Amino acid sequence: QVQLAVFGGGAVQAGGSVRLSCAFSGDAGRQYCFGWFRQAPGTERQGVAAIAADGVTSYRDSAKGRFTISIDNAKNTLYLQMDSLQPEDTAIYYCAASTIPLGSDPMRLAPGLFHYWGQGTQVTVSS
Repeated sequence: QVQLAVFGGGAVQAGGSVRLSCAFSGDAGRQYCFGWFRQAPGTERQGVAAIAADGVTSYRDSAKGRFTISIDNAKNTLYLQMDSLQPEDTAIYYCAASTIPLGSDPMRLAPGLFHYWGQGTQVTVSS
């Protein structure tokens, strides 16, 4: 069992920045991959960024160059730094952990392959 708790989020104007944090606890040593996902109203949950146990990162195309995922294992905290935010980034953001090794970008960004989820946090970007 892994517990995940998301912190951060809120409202920001276009071009602004938000940093999300996700504190994890439990048997995190078994976790192979952590990820950030988002879901806007009426849409499916989509992968935003992920980081594997070996540090390999994956990003959806729209996040590349704007978002940065990182992890501080000493603090058991996952981060998502989001810069140059746009209204289309508005969504509920979730962090998640997968217990299986995910060896490709599409796998690391697939919500169905993640087993543990934190609560969501709203990020609203106004134009």
